[in-house]
Amino acid sequence: MFKLLNRPGRRSAVMKLFCEKVEVRTPRIFYVYSSAGSVRFASTLGSDAGKTLPLADSIPEPPPVPDPTTISDAVSAVQSFAANGEPTFASIGLGGWGPVGLVQNCFEYLHVTLDVPWWGAIVLGTIVVRVVMFPLVILSQRNSAQMNNNLPEIQLLQMKMTQARQTGNQIEAARYAQEMMLFMKEKGLNPLKNLIVPLAQTPLFISFFMGLRGMANCPVESMTHGGLWWFVDLTVPDQYFLLPVITSATMWATIELGVDGGRLDAQNMQVMRYVLRAIPLVMIPFTINFPGAILVYWCSSNFISLMQVGFLKIPAVREYFKIPKLIKHSADALPIKKKGFVEGAKDSWTNMKLSKELAERQRIDEMIFTKAGKGPLQKTYKYDPTKLTNIQAKSK
Repeated sequence: MFKLLNRPGRRSAVMKLFCEKVEVRTPRIFYVYSSAGSVRFASTLGSDAGKTLPLADSIPEPPPVPDPTTISDAVSAVQSFAANGEPTFASIGLGGWGPVGLVQNCFEYLHVTLDVPWWGAIVLGTIVVRVVMFPLVILSQRNSAQMNNNLPEIQLLQMKMTQARQTGNQIEAARYAQEMMLFMKEKGLNPLKNLIVPLAQTPLFISFFMGLRGMANCPVESMTHGGLWWFVDLTVPDQYFLLPVITSATMWATIELGVDGGRLDAQNMQVMRYVLRAIPLVMIPFTINFPGAILVYWCSSNFISLMQVGFLKIPAVREYFKIPKLIKHSADALPIKKKGFVEGAKDSWTNMKLSKELAERQRIDEMIFTKAGKGPLQKTYKYDPTKLTNIQAKSK
């Protein structure tokens, strides 16, 4: 490859060539080699003077045409690396257009484009998702506060409906159920609104869990040193077991404070109170084998929930978001009294047995009714009144 070198001596030679008025002579060929230490002019003075060289002889041979396969290999090699020099997720089998792939693509964007370390990308992605979910938390808090303020009336109707079902009076049970529905419609209550946040967070949690697990198992090379403090390697479990313990502790605090719904000390959460409190303890043996990336996401999500608890406890904030003020009901004023774990378990078991007996009784009644309608007529009298018979008086 030939090029004119930008040096003073060579520049003047080229300027003389094009600016001075010269006579028309035999064509001269001037070559400037970039690899040469000085400019060499291949002139034809001497033995070649007076000879006319054809123009085709002075044109160098064209460079060889590159092989298309070589070009495609070079392009694919360049495209397999991101801007920071790391392999792209597409080149190592990650990413895509599914829920898990989109989560991985977002993490790659935060790490590569914004140059955020992996622990920061996980925390930042969690914050963005929780901010998007915040309006649903507000909706759930409003409904939970209204349910708590109307708890005595709700428990009274629930108790009447339960007693009607236990006695087998389906008409009364249906009537009380209709009254409950009308009461909730009048007050603007809906128990399903308390499930909006858990139902919305479940697919997001599964997507984050599977996406981070795939990134750790692949593994993404830069995640081996993308952690913080004692959890530098995000592709392996925490060797000090601190992240699993922190995750369980923050989850227990979140459940106790009830950020996404009613508090566990509410009277309508008697059975679920003990079940939810046991979850953080039961999950510790499983979380100790999770990669550090998953636990960083889980811990950050729990800490954000705790910050939401403190934020939504501020009276000015509750008034701004139109969350009703909670009314504290005394235990004596409520129709359903607070029970312990053992007594509550016994009552639940008794209710289950009664419900099973009622269902069995209803099934037997349906069988008898069907048999009476389709089978032969059963004789329910001693004498047939349609037939004349001689009735004789008994002798004394």
